[in-house]
Amino acid sequence: MRFVYSLLICSLLFSTELFAQKNLIKGRISDENGNPVRGASIVLEGTVRGVQSDLNGRYELKDFPKGNYTLMVSLVGFQTWSEEFSIGEQETKEFDITLQEGDLLLSEVNVSASRGILGQENLPEVSDFRINAGKKNEVIKIGEINANLAMNNSRQIFGKTPGMSIWENDGSGIQLGVASRGLSPNRSWEFNVRMNGYDITPDPMGYPEAYFTPPMEVVEQIEIIRGASSLQYGPQFGGLMNFVLRKPDKSTRFTAESINTVGSYGLFSSFNYIGGTEGKWNYTAYYQKRRGDGWRENGFFNTDHAHLEVNYAASNRLKLGYEMTYMTTETQQPGGVTDAQFEEDSRQSTRSRNWFNTPWFIPSLSAEYIVSPSTKLNWKAFGTFAERNSVGFMRPINQEDDLGNRQVDRDFYTTYGTELRMSTNYELFGQEQTLITGFRYFNGAIDRRQLGTGTAGFEMDFSVREGDFRRQLDFNNINTAAFAENVFRFNDKFLLTAGLRYENIRSNMEGQLNLTNGVPQTLEPITRTRNFVLLGLGAEYHVTKTTEFYTNFSQAYRPVLISDLTPPATTDVIDPNLQDSRGYNFDFGYRGSIFPYVKFDLGYFQLNYQDRIGTIAQSRQDGSIYQFRTNLGNSISRGFEGYVEFDPVTAIFESSRFGYLHLFASLAFIDATYGDFEVTSVSNGEIVTRNLEGNQVENAPRKINRFGATYNLGKFSMTWQLSDVGEAFSDASNTVEPNATATVGLIPAYQVQDLSASWNVWKQHSIKAGVNNLTDERYFTRRAGGYPGPGIMPADGRTFYLTLGLKF
Repeated sequence: MRFVYSLLICSLLFSTELFAQKNLIKGRISDENGNPVRGASIVLEGTVRGVQSDLNGRYELKDFPKGNYTLMVSLVGFQTWSEEFSIGEQETKEFDITLQEGDLLLSEVNVSASRGILGQENLPEVSDFRINAGKKNEVIKIGEINANLAMNNSRQIFGKTPGMSIWENDGSGIQLGVASRGLSPNRSWEFNVRMNGYDITPDPMGYPEAYFTPPMEVVEQIEIIRGASSLQYGPQFGGLMNFVLRKPDKSTRFTAESINTVGSYGLFSSFNYIGGTEGKWNYTAYYQKRRGDGWRENGFFNTDHAHLEVNYAASNRLKLGYEMTYMTTETQQPGGVTDAQFEEDSRQSTRSRNWFNTPWFIPSLSAEYIVSPSTKLNWKAFGTFAERNSVGFMRPINQEDDLGNRQVDRDFYTTYGTELRMSTNYELFGQEQTLITGFRYFNGAIDRRQLGTGTAGFEMDFSVREGDFRRQLDFNNINTAAFAENVFRFNDKFLLTAGLRYENIRSNMEGQLNLTNGVPQTLEPITRTRNFVLLGLGAEYHVTKTTEFYTNFSQAYRPVLISDLTPPATTDVIDPNLQDSRGYNFDFGYRGSIFPYVKFDLGYFQLNYQDRIGTIAQSRQDGSIYQFRTNLGNSISRGFEGYVEFDPVTAIFESSRFGYLHLFASLAFIDATYGDFEVTSVSNGEIVTRNLEGNQVENAPRKINRFGATYNLGKFSMTWQLSDVGEAFSDASNTVEPNATATVGLIPAYQVQDLSASWNVWKQHSIKAGVNNLTDERYFTRRAGGYPGPGIMPADGRTFYLTLGLKF
């Protein structure tokens, strides 16, 4: 209902504004041959007002005060056009503009390298109140790749992004599990996951698991900045992953789109979108329904997503915005299987009563203010009001479901935060320099209710007897942070970046850990406060207009999480001096474009993960043994990441009426090993100590390679992709032989192929189709110790999909 009420209010505000038109400039944008130019940016310089040219090259910009302005028109591959003009009250002026072709710079060649090379770019040096110069980063342009977007197929979406390991156990596409550089893919928790620049996880400082993933059909691009993003965004070691949703269409008052997909195993997805610009207002909204039976038995899913964004130019200098996103899910969890069951039939499931549900509501307010031509401010306020609910039979997978009462676990998240950023340009060394500063406040509360006695039914039912949650914990995190980072440009070729970030984190946990024979086992309240500073330094050297060397060193950290502060039993002890994990990321690479048909990004990285948290056995003076959770040691990941894409047709023939072929390779070789890391076990009442030094970090394949080829002919495109991923261990002890419950053991190497095609027909309508896991490989990427397992979590076998897209 909150979503409906907000939509009605915004609609009323929008309708009243239509009668307040003041003046108008309009015209047509064309190239030197007189052809219309679509997507050109038309802005009033020094203001927040701007539109884009439509399919016919036409544009309109209305409802701005009388005065003197500079009209600026720009588009990648063309010279920027500008002209000063004056306009009075309720006056109409017309500008028909011809753009001249221009030379491409490095930042532009990333988005216009070749007729065939699409889908993977890099961020500009400075954008959206952040500094990207000198940092390893990727931009995945979702609309330019052939992939099963209805199911958020991450194997295809991240195909060109080197080093991305993916957990492929969620065939519903609801949750994303990705990581890089030997880190854990568990719900992407080593990334700082955001949407449109604000938080969407329960608590980045205490519980960073990404239960919410926006539908890829509304995502315009995914921005990834590796660990060097820690200065501007804080945790984690993996860096930033930001989903940028499709912005309101600035070329028309109203546009509508409907994308409908059917596929294997009862898949049905309907995505419906509207958006446009009228005067000072622009808006966008979408709704997606997705459901299916799943590739595995007991794999039913039913999801609903809705989103609304409204922006208003309150003045020439001030723009206000409001967003809200709502998701609800109903997911049956087929659970894990043993190794024997996987070999027999990986589609089978012995858990028919396990369900998972994540209602998610994310509101956001924003404001952008231009203080002067060189300084501007950006403010965001956001919140997350969400739940994580599960019910099921959670004993080891080699135990048969006794059809008794199920276990119910529920989390309730209430978080809110705000970020204020300032970007200012100034002159030094005869060059324009950029300083970006920011302040952040975040308050997150988690109300955890676990080990509840639920019903003995089969449906999704989270009801329990009143007060019958044996574990009841309250966790609160308050975080304040401030950062400053500067780009120092010494000439057209060389620049340095330098910055620091100050963090203050205050965490508190209290509550009941368990209930034994009716007696509550109360957890002693834990309060932890820490302050620290992170430093970073980067550089770029432009070898040519289209290639550059880059390097960066940035300190990083991972805060002590709620799971680190929750002892499995009241007899366990948490180290009162438990520290946040610290370390650093280092990058050195060479990227760009050689000629208009070769793109590349080749680099070396090192990730030092210090003060990793673990549990060891210790003995008291009376001889009793207890488990002690503390900082145990470190791990180091180092290796090579490479991305190369080549368009041989353009290279040989320059142009072809028979179409274009482009080939890509995304390669990663990762050596992720433990350093000095002492662990213990208990054998016959005695503590046995050993060291993990030299062991491979769990869930870290040594190779992650993906290869692909795309053929384009006019409005037809087809992509084949091969994923070749090496073996990995599921535990730090590097156990090869699986145990009876399939929670530890080797995760074998695998190869899987995907084939997708698209055809844009009449106007902007489209037909898409594809086959995922073309050769029906049976493989798995995860052994789960708990939910949604336990046991082996098989990846999906061969599936088909067909999509019809209509745009008006």
